[in-house]
Amino acid sequence: MVAPAYFAAITPSRNAETPTALITGASFGIGYELARLFARDGYNLVLVARSRDKLLKFAQELRTLGKEQINVTVISRDLADLEAPEDIFDATERAKIDVDVLVNNAAFGKRGEFAKTDVDDDLDMMQLNVVALAHLTRLYLPGMLMRAETVKRTGRILQVASTAAFVPGPLMALYYASKAFVLSFSEALAEELKGRKVTVTCLCPGPTATEFSKRAGTENTNLFKGRVMDARTVAEIGYRGMMRGEPIVITGMRNRLMIQSLRFSPRWLVRKMVKRIQE
Repeated sequence: MVAPAYFAAITPSRNAETPTALITGASFGIGYELARLFARDGYNLVLVARSRDKLLKFAQELRTLGKEQINVTVISRDLADLEAPEDIFDATERAKIDVDVLVNNAAFGKRGEFAKTDVDDDLDMMQLNVVALAHLTRLYLPGMLMRAETVKRTGRILQVASTAAFVPGPLMALYYASKAFVLSFSEALAEELKGRKVTVTCLCPGPTATEFSKRAGTENTNLFKGRVMDARTVAEIGYRGMMRGEPIVITGMRNRLMIQSLRFSPRWLVRKMVKRIQE
């Protein structure tokens, strides 16, 4: 059997008793820090991102991060491609990798008026932030449920959204809407799966210091002039919440208080406030 060109197993054998976590967007930021946490706790890993060289270098670092060496598999695919989720799933099936934890972290945003943004960027954003996330969840969830029923093995899904999920987002309309989808989808799944040994957690961080803001063009906006959390702290909060099976995890007291206050604010005021912080 010939492995696909985008697939690289750092170690050829794997312990079937060791749980495996698959993380998208694993090459930097929150995904990178989550991978370090899973490695520390002895999980085998499947790392997904576009940059093969960066992932391979990271994989070598992760193998010896915990008390015992772990198996790390690299899949370099762009989830903005329609076929990518099926390719990733097929690659793990061929390698006989049972994914116990799915982390849908990959996403991007673009700042600007919707009428002026690049349509190809917009379509890629919807494919990555919404379609690929739902597709990967649909592909890996049945296996988690089967193992939960047959061998009593717990499955976990962590969907990375944003505090943007709770409000409309003038000047980043599609991005905010995509994160609203992730939150609603995750909450619904969490309720469907109650009592079935598979949990769904939606992580909603506020502004976070990662490469995301540079690509999105939000580095110099009011949003990033205030208090910004680091990716490691966000990942640790999300990781602990996922392990507890919490449906929604909002990072930081300041962000939690803001979300609560917005729920009681008039919608017209919320729209104006969000536009102001994006300017």
